[in-house]
Amino acid sequence: MFRRKSKRLRENNAELNITAFMNLMVVLVPFLLITAVFSQVSILNLNLPAGVSEALPQEEDPPKALEVIVRKNKFEVNERNSGLLKTVKNTNDGYNYSELNAFLQEVKAHPEFNTDTTVTLLMEMDIEYDTLVQTMDAVRLIVLEERELDEQGNVIQGELFPNISMGDAPPENSGGGQSQ
Repeated sequence: MFRRKSKRLRENNAELNITAFMNLMVVLVPFLLITAVFSQVSILNLNLPAGVSEALPQEEDPPKALEVIVRKNKFEVNERNSGLLKTVKNTNDGYNYSELNAFLQEVKAHPEFNTDTTVTLLMEMDIEYDTLVQTMDAVRLIVLEERELDEQGNVIQGELFPNISMGDAPPENSGGGQSQ
């Protein structure tokens, strides 16, 4: 009896019919290739804050450090040691990137900041990603009214503060600092 079962198993080897699966692949692969979204990825180097570090010795005159705090309804441009430089309030259309960029161009023209290339972006927790990207562009590049083109027809852009560090914004104090 045992031999009959093993003999039946040997005789019942059936071939797999993969025709339907191959037809599915022939249709599915071109469809996925056609509908795939190809996006252009650009890399931007960021200096993220380090974790716990050793305390640095205090200098007599601490270096100037520019900060842009992104809040839900405004930008605050600070110098880390001296405090608030300017508040840029939102317009009816949203954040006022052009006014922020114009003020940062004025700051860059000041002798204390003309060689500085670093800025720290401090963001509140509920700020959208698109706002982050547009703020980074406003802080990094000079936005010109008239576009200057090079020999190949590419737009020439100047740099303001290309080295960007990021962090969390401090809580907004209700005491109200000086604003311009």
